Amino acid sequence: MSGGSGGFRCNRKLTLAMSGGFIILLIALTVGLYVGLSGSNDVTENEETPAFSIDHQANTFLLNGKPFRYVAGSFHYFRALPEAWRNRLRTMRAAGLNALDTYVEWSLHNPHDGEYNWEGIADLVKFLEIAQEEDFYIVLRPGPYICAERDNGGLPHWLFTKYPDIKVRTNDPRYIAEVSKWYAELMPRLKHLLIGNGGKIIMVQVENEYAAYYACDHDYLNWLRDETDKYVENKALLFTVDIPNERMHCGKIDNVFATTDFGIDRIHEIDQIWKYLRSVQPTGPLVNSEFYPGWLTHWQEMNQRRDPQEVASALKTILSYNASVNLYMFFGGTNFGFTAGANYDLDGSIGYTADITSYDYDAVMDEAGGVTKKYELVKQVIGEVLELPSIVLNPAKRLAYGKVELTPTMELLSAEGRAALAKGAPVKSAKPKSFEEMDQYSGLLLYETPLPSLDLDPTLLQVEDLRDRAHVFVDQQLVGTLSREARIYALPLSKGWGSTLQLLVENQGRINYDRANDTKGIFGKVTLQLHNGGALPLEDWTTTAYPLEAITIENWRQKLPENAALDSSIAKQRLLRSGPILYTGSFQVTEVGDTYLNPAGWGKGVAYVNGFNLGRYWPLGGPQITLYVPNELLKVGSNSLVLIEYQRCNKTTNGPELPAVQFDAVAQLDGESSEAQK
Repeated sequence: MSGGSGGFRCNRKLTLAMSGGFIILLIALTVGLYVGLSGSNDVTENEETPAFSIDHQANTFLLNGKPFRYVAGSFHYFRALPEAWRNRLRTMRAAGLNALDTYVEWSLHNPHDGEYNWEGIADLVKFLEIAQEEDFYIVLRPGPYICAERDNGGLPHWLFTKYPDIKVRTNDPRYIAEVSKWYAELMPRLKHLLIGNGGKIIMVQVENEYAAYYACDHDYLNWLRDETDKYVENKALLFTVDIPNERMHCGKIDNVFATTDFGIDRIHEIDQIWKYLRSVQPTGPLVNSEFYPGWLTHWQEMNQRRDPQEVASALKTILSYNASVNLYMFFGGTNFGFTAGANYDLDGSIGYTADITSYDYDAVMDEAGGVTKKYELVKQVIGEVLELPSIVLNPAKRLAYGKVELTPTMELLSAEGRAALAKGAPVKSAKPKSFEEMDQYSGLLLYETPLPSLDLDPTLLQVEDLRDRAHVFVDQQLVGTLSREARIYALPLSKGWGSTLQLLVENQGRINYDRANDTKGIFGKVTLQLHNGGALPLEDWTTTAYPLEAITIENWRQKLPENAALDSSIAKQRLLRSGPILYTGSFQVTEVGDTYLNPAGWGKGVAYVNGFNLGRYWPLGGPQITLYVPNELLKVGSNSLVLIEYQRCNKTTNGPELPAVQFDAVAQLDGESSEAQK
């Protein structure tokens, strides 16, 4: 499209009278100029009227020429298994929603440079086609940055492998080139789904809450608008979303429709919010693109809850302005594997905080896709403005499979563990290598270096910049833990402990909001305190990669000899003083249903069921205790379980009994009793 025009056109119909034509033409040109400045272009006689557009006089959307308002719900395909997609969508449609809102996650589809994934949970086209079949219009949000409480805000880690100093979300030519390559892979797959091509995608977002980003780079935004429209071709409406405040102009893009986002905490200032929106989008419908019925939760804080009645009341208020709205999240789901992100408090009062595995979000539906009191109240409000469809729901059963004993099978840092789970050969370098330099998405990195003779007893070990958590060993004996979250970057070492220093660093999730360069590992200097008050830098590091990918863990499990187990002296450990241990077990299923893995009493680690990475668990940190296990993962008969425990098992005696976990029928996302924590 010429002139850098955006993805939407004004659908105002101007009729020029034969008599008095000059005056009416002058009025039409004046109005057309105003509408153009408001972020739209007029449709000429030779152009086809878009199927989805805006009436700037009536301040409404037009769908096939008729006024239209949407009440949408967010559901991210990558937070539920493909076999569950239709069930979740049908439950959403039953509440009266007429539109679906979803992000597209670049890092999921492009996990390594030049490598693409469109299968299974990454089958975006199948997800959108199912949504169309379930009678949804679609609001598509391809980013390329999405936030969404996902690792790195959905940006691939390898961008920083390839370009260590890349400036993402700016006009950096390297970033522009990579986004262009990504869109060339993504966008052609979606063309048939655009409303103008007979599909049901009515809106396509450009960037995401960009006004909150420090850059305010309009050259980049204009380029991204044009790059997006190169594929959309006016077959859907381009739009932006920004937080309502004085910085909204930083996210406003010429010829792109502007919307805003806010939750119940700001409903009392809704008139001021609409004023903020009107300052950048003078005409057109009012839209809250992210109305929050819940909120995100970090490890080691209270689970976030929002009162159902307050949510329903706030939704009713928003709709009273004839606004369109998207409930973020309507269904939250789960951050399976290592996909959960993190946040960083810019004023420094809190610092780094990692997101929990569950994305229940206290959404309208719960993590397993079930209806809630909030669902029923929201449905009533939606029913006042949209017709409620007659849909019979068929939710999965939630079952308890009871206690499962686990056998300690392999030490991660042993020769056997390195051979089975380390990726590639160890890398030697003067300074520790980062996750990105190792082209590693997540998991663990082991850093080892010779320990010189200590000048003092004890001597202070100092890590200048740790991202994010390190178990510190000397000759494979645990001596302490360092933590970015707790801002603990130093610990004492005593003479005579050993000759090799080992730091096992965990990536707890890259920051997903605002900051976009949260590379992982050890940065800066690692030093030992000297007698004269100085510091001795440690060099000559060996870095070993443990990505802990599900396929690697499952291949190892399947090759285990029968009755494989560690020496009894190691197996009796409650505190894992020689490093993480892999525990294996199995459980029988006679009836398949949703369930929850309960690792109460364990420390911190990762869980795998039938070769699928459920995600991180951390009952000692909380508030999330259980991990959601979808019924689609299970089968009648024997099912496998592997825990990689970093810190401690739940064995409470020195007797012959094995450590164990439970499979419960009820989620625990709000912590547990103090007795269970002991």
